[in-house]
Amino acid sequence: MKVILSRKGFDSSNGGCPSPIFPDGTLLSLPIPSDDKLTYADITAYQGLSYEQILKQLNPKGNFHGCHLDPDLRSEIRLSIPANWQPAFGQAGSAQGLLRNNGVGEDDLFLFFGWFKQVQQIDGVLSYVPNSPNLHVLWGYLQVERVLKNPDEIEKFDWHPHADSNKYINQNNALYTARKTLSFDSSKPGSSVLNYSENRVLTLENGPMATWRKIPALMPDNIVPDRSNNASGQGIYYQGIWQELVLKENQTSSNWAMSVLQ
Repeated sequence: MKVILSRKGFDSSNGGCPSPIFPDGTLLSLPIPSDDKLTYADITAYQGLSYEQILKQLNPKGNFHGCHLDPDLRSEIRLSIPANWQPAFGQAGSAQGLLRNNGVGEDDLFLFFGWFKQVQQIDGVLSYVPNSPNLHVLWGYLQVERVLKNPDEIEKFDWHPHADSNKYINQNNALYTARKTLSFDSSKPGSSVLNYSENRVLTLENGPMATWRKIPALMPDNIVPDRSNNASGQGIYYQGIWQELVLKENQTSSNWAMSVLQ
């Protein structure tokens, strides 16, 4: 089983704001803005609030309409659930090239992480907790059942943004569907979202968000292709703009992945 660390959700480069960590430990990854048909108002998020309502409270100056809900892991957040819905994750372009070149496929495991910050609710209004840290946190996972690359097959998932063949024409488009249950733990679904837990925080305590704890599975010598460690002190940091890190297929990677899903 290969383990793939995948960056998803708002970040500073796409004009977003941190995804919220709610007081009860709920992690709500905010999908990025897009020209997709699905809107933030079409999906409910937390205690009956839509993503649009939450964003307007956390980022009042923002203008949020269409969103790119990918990975799509929870049917219940949609106001209208497609009859053929199932969990799926799409990738295209050079990012999909990395996954293809590393042979990512059946039974491999995506761990999704993003930019998070603690929020509070005062008099019914959400806001970020003052001076709380910006964190990279694991918020969801998907273990692959099938990898779809044929446009005719992908188009059958018409509710998913990567099913738009016109948008992804000649872009090495692929769709990863989820297993029903995990291959290594049949008591857990093959894809889901996660709650906050300290062992799911990647960021080094009291460090910059993108400087991570020295987790053995995430060290440069356990990443393919090799990545340089250019951080000083106790943390690790991976330069550049990237979406996925593919971990070496070994017991170190598998044990760590299974531990964060406990």
